[in-house]
Amino acid sequence: MPKVELEANKKGEFFVDYEEKVFEDVKAEAGQKALVTFHTVAFEGSIGLVNILTATRLLRKGFDTSILLYGPGVTLGVLRGFPKLGDEAFPGHMAYSDRLTKFMDEGGKVFACRFALQALYGLGEPNLLAGIKPISPLDVLDIQLIHRKEGAFIFDTWTV
Repeated sequence: MPKVELEANKKGEFFVDYEEKVFEDVKAEAGQKALVTFHTVAFEGSIGLVNILTATRLLRKGFDTSILLYGPGVTLGVLRGFPKLGDEAFPGHMAYSDRLTKFMDEGGKVFACRFALQALYGLGEPNLLAGIKPISPLDVLDIQLIHRKEGAFIFDTWTV
């Protein structure tokens, strides 16, 4: 068996060239919009957190950015905690809440489908994080159509 004779990696070293950027850094033109939709369950994978980070990046690039939580996506926008609401039970437990709140604090808008809240998850509007706007299930399609008509960048993901 061949023997590997390399030094062990050390904390603080790099594996990749993190400084090289291949593509231009695109910024929004005046009035451009973006919509990021979430149809995913909180804590069932990384896509929810990745989408929030993507929406935040779009916002910081100058896009008027909205997030749509529908279907299981509404589970990302509820106030959670243990043993009390707002308490972090384990590291990362409040990641969705923290990132959505930061997104809204920076000027992003978040919408959540009332049908999914009540009919699918037995939750109500008081369960949502402060700043999230509940919307009619009929608005779920219309917000997407409005953004499409306005030429917005729309980033859709589905996971279940």
